[in-house]
Amino acid sequence: MLVSFDAAVISLALEQVASGLRSPVFLTHAGDGSGRLFIVERAGTIRVLADGALLPAPFLDIRDRVGSQGLEQGLLGLAFHPDYQANGRFFVYYTGLQGQTVLSRFQVTDGPNRADTTGETVLLTVDQPASNHNGGMIAFGRDRLLYVGLGDGGAANDRYGNGQNLGTLLGALLRLEVDAGTPYGVPASNPFLDTSGARPELWAYGLRNPWRFSFDRASGDLYIADVGQNQYEEVNVQPASSPGGENYGWPVMEGLHCFPGGDCDTGGLQLPVVEYDHSQGCSITGGYVYRGAAYPSLTGAYFYGDYCFGRIWALSRDADGTWVSHLMLETGLNISSFGEDEAGEMYILDLNDGVYRLIDANRP
Repeated sequence: MLVSFDAAVISLALEQVASGLRSPVFLTHAGDGSGRLFIVERAGTIRVLADGALLPAPFLDIRDRVGSQGLEQGLLGLAFHPDYQANGRFFVYYTGLQGQTVLSRFQVTDGPNRADTTGETVLLTVDQPASNHNGGMIAFGRDRLLYVGLGDGGAANDRYGNGQNLGTLLGALLRLEVDAGTPYGVPASNPFLDTSGARPELWAYGLRNPWRFSFDRASGDLYIADVGQNQYEEVNVQPASSPGGENYGWPVMEGLHCFPGGDCDTGGLQLPVVEYDHSQGCSITGGYVYRGAAYPSLTGAYFYGDYCFGRIWALSRDADGTWVSHLMLETGLNISSFGEDEAGEMYILDLNDGVYRLIDANRP
């Protein structure tokens, strides 16, 4: 993590690199050295941006099995296998036609820009009692295990009692071994294997709606942006050395505050490192720790934004360990996601259409 910096001397801007998209919600790379970017469209397609051009045919089109009626439903997550260049496997997270969460594996065809839609292997389905708080982020950690983020089931006030319930997959972060077991394996080091009544897939819990988490590609630390309810948005950080099992507090806490107010017992809870209230935004969108080469002064800063206000912040630490958030950019966009290319440069997605690259406003 970057130890402080002077935000006043850094001027960032956005450069649009793609348009003509329908509700883009995620961007990533395949780790195969091709330089291609893969853009997820909420209705159920994945588009390829290659050499600065958006290819006309989708990489994946599963609109026939994706439910996207609600704003928080649809094709939401994409993760390429660490050995994708050799095995051609990738994983998606989407809302099924009955409103259920689906985690599936697909395979690329002999053509590198086209996936096989007929060979879907469903790894996991989870019933969703409401149309919101669907989570949707999936990512591989340095341990080569797949992490999956699910919201608390939706509605409001943790109506379904999932946030503090170890017996459900909702309101939690899962850790799965996708190269073992049928349809997946449970890592032997998962923290709740010996807890009576707990789901063994759980890695952490007490989350409301983790809208994007990411691993620092240098340190392995995990950053989780959790969408708040009425007042506070938050960022949680799990160090790479953690054995898992963190309770991030929802619905006991919203941000650093007792929910819905008054006194509460914070014992055993992992509190966020930073929060912002709804005078600054209304729905957090998590990003990445910057590890690119274009802005050395920002190396190690964690970027995140707000969907409603379009603000982008960078998070660093003071010399005494205090976390500090710096407002970097006012975009006016509906920030649906951040993305990274293989070199670690950062992108911002606007739900209304565009994909933008973060650039230095002072450079030609």
